[in-house]
Amino acid sequence: MASKPIAARSRTSARSHKEKLLEVIGPGFEVSRGRALPLGATVERGGVNFAVFSEHATHVTLVLFRPGEMGPIAEFPFDPRVNRTGNIWHAFVGAIDPGLEYGYRVDRRGLPANPIHRFDPAVVLLDPYAHGCSRTMIAANNGNFAGEVRRSVIVEHDFDWEHDQPLDLPLADSVIYELHVRAFTRDDTSLCANPGTFSALAEKIPYLHELGITAVELMPVVEFDEADNPRTNPVTGRKLANFWGYHPLSFFAPHLPYGSTPSASATARELKQMVKKFHAAGIEVILDVVFNHSGEGERSHPSSSFRGLDNSVYYLLDPATGDDRNYSGCGNTLNCNHPVFRDLVLDCLRYWVTEFHVDGFRFDLASILGRGRDGAVLSNPPLVERIASDPVLARTKLIAEAWDASGLYQVGTFPAQQRWAEWNGRYRDDIRRFVRGDHGMASAMATRLAGSSDLYQADGRAPSHSINFVTCHDGFTLADLVSYEQKHNEANGEENRDGCSHNVSWNCGTEGPTHDSQIVNLRRRQIRNFAALLLLSHGVPLLLFGDEFGRTQQGNNNLYCHDNELSWVDWTLVSRHRAQIQFFRKLIAFRRAHRVLRRSTFLPAAGGPLVHMEWHGKQLHHPDWSHDSTSLAVHIFESAPQPDHIYLIANTHHEAARFELPSLAGWRWTRFADTADDTQAGIAEPEHEIPLAEQTHYVAQARSVVVLVGKPEARSRA
Repeated sequence: MASKPIAARSRTSARSHKEKLLEVIGPGFEVSRGRALPLGATVERGGVNFAVFSEHATHVTLVLFRPGEMGPIAEFPFDPRVNRTGNIWHAFVGAIDPGLEYGYRVDRRGLPANPIHRFDPAVVLLDPYAHGCSRTMIAANNGNFAGEVRRSVIVEHDFDWEHDQPLDLPLADSVIYELHVRAFTRDDTSLCANPGTFSALAEKIPYLHELGITAVELMPVVEFDEADNPRTNPVTGRKLANFWGYHPLSFFAPHLPYGSTPSASATARELKQMVKKFHAAGIEVILDVVFNHSGEGERSHPSSSFRGLDNSVYYLLDPATGDDRNYSGCGNTLNCNHPVFRDLVLDCLRYWVTEFHVDGFRFDLASILGRGRDGAVLSNPPLVERIASDPVLARTKLIAEAWDASGLYQVGTFPAQQRWAEWNGRYRDDIRRFVRGDHGMASAMATRLAGSSDLYQADGRAPSHSINFVTCHDGFTLADLVSYEQKHNEANGEENRDGCSHNVSWNCGTEGPTHDSQIVNLRRRQIRNFAALLLLSHGVPLLLFGDEFGRTQQGNNNLYCHDNELSWVDWTLVSRHRAQIQFFRKLIAFRRAHRVLRRSTFLPAAGGPLVHMEWHGKQLHHPDWSHDSTSLAVHIFESAPQPDHIYLIANTHHEAARFELPSLAGWRWTRFADTADDTQAGIAEPEHEIPLAEQTHYVAQARSVVVLVGKPEARSRA
């Protein structure tokens, strides 16, 4: 049980006119007025300044805790005449150090009840600006574990970055790898010292560097409640988790279990050390951030921070009932374009860039950032524009998931367009249909290969505004995409109702695992087809972790709730699928070696390459855009200043087809890759392509992608 508040005893003095009223609230504590900015707990000489926003509260109390203790050591009720500036409540507490835990009690007593307010002084709330969170175990009456309580923590930010800074790699040259920090290394087969942590992820840098990755995109790494899932696995009876972390509780605080030690300051240092090591390897770190909703859930859920501080400011609500407007599909929607929350988002992004040196952000359900206070879609949303124009973020990568859970879909039309890249959901759907062999997809696939000019050519945008992907955390893995036609989410405890039912997948003839060698070989070929088209498309490729070595989720396309072997990477797959990994590695290296695959603009740039794309079919200069077409061919080339010629053939028909080849004066065609060839010769090392004996045509086998490279006569014979 929490101890009773220690009433502050007033000490009048001649300094009261200087608004520095001293209060003694307990042994060793001395409190003065403090200041309103910056928000949060700021370590200063002699103590810590606390500042928190609440517009509609009448009473705010600062509560201090020793680490790991349930009851507070002191509580300081803010005097609104002294400890309030505008709508900021603040105080300076002397003689305290980092590591101390704290929170706030907030009330609106004395005023009429209003359904839009959710104040409860019995609850100690997290500080929205807290840089760390603690976990203290709650014991039941029988002494067993009953849960955890979170407190905000005063964090020490000592760290020697040396000369490190964000890498600022060109987005057009990027190859992004999406991963989950815990899932990537939690399995014992990872052989990491501290599996499932930031330091373990740093141990896998050599693997990612050899693969050719230029950026990791980390699924949420801020504090969330893993136990926030009431369901159990109906098969095993095991309690399910909130594993992915898309229910944030504290936007500034690294997720404590991702650290190797249960210390907020140590976890922050561990994350910084991880970023520093990634940068030393030339790999950027992009964070997946969730500003569209919070982990407080819907109205019936308990408050932990925002709702208890000022529900009507932080959330979109029905003004009559106080019920949450739910555009996120997760129970609540944050009031993104309220000035207070806009400031919080900007402060948060700047914090991660300046304090943790991160290189970019991917914004979950970013279209919600463009909704006004009444939920209406804004034509020029202030938050989106402020992020785009912020000087601290000027060289930071900004990537939008340009849709929300209420049907708003802005792929190609996300506001402040020149600054924001987008996850290209249309690319995902079109490439899946094309590789599956659907009719009428040749023209759409050509547009996606060329950088989705239908979406990104206007208003000065570029191919690099398109983040191309086949798979991501939300849906099937690549191995499952070619092995399942139906989702198999029974283990999620929702009777297979959750997850998307429209997967645009093909199982190649049998649902799930099989020993049929023909189906197994076809699935492997389809994976190679997807990889070749993705990594040779204009735009920025994004890979899902483990796709390069066949990671499976056993047909589950919504694995958010499984902190177990179903989610964890089995690192024995690396040795078992080494040929497939090498296929991905060589494709990435080939992309890096050929500038014509990474054009940064649709139009010629000053001093840049003039990239040509000539479309063909089985006959030269006769591309087949008909509904029955299941193939295409394209000659991608630049004549000067560095001549380069690539010829790509994609045949998704179930029969082989003969394709004519363009004639290159003084040059010969060589073969880089043929996905129908599953031997080591099926893909070459860049610059070691195999000369073709026949220069006039190439027979592309059924369901295959072929990549040819033009070489000067002398070099091709060498």
